[in-house]
Amino acid sequence: MFIALSVFEIANDMAKEVKEAFIARPHQVDTAIGFLGMKVFSPQENVNEFWVMTSWTDEDSYKVWYKDHMKEAHQGIPKGLKLVPGSLKVRFFDQVSQ
Repeated sequence: MFIALSVFEIANDMAKEVKEAFIARPHQVDTAIGFLGMKVFSPQENVNEFWVMTSWTDEDSYKVWYKDHMKEAHQGIPKGLKLVPGSLKVRFFDQVSQ
C-alpha cells in the first residue's frame, strides 16, 4: 500500500468552508485505478490545520491520477482561501504493517 499525506494550515479563518468543501467533494478520485480511500483530519488543537491522507494500492496508481486529474480535483477549493506560507507539505509512505 502507498499513502500520500498532504498537510496545510489555513491563514484566513476559512476552516469551516474547507471542511464543508471536503464533505461535499465530488468524489472524482474514488473511481481512480488503485485508489483505496481518503481521510481528512483536523487536529483539535488547531482547527485551521488539515491532514489529507489518500491510500493507494501502489505508487504508480497515485502518480497516474496526480498527473491526469490533480487540477480538476482541486476545483472545489473555496474562493479566497489563503494558506500559511510554508505550511503545505506532502509526504509519501509505504505501509510496513497493519
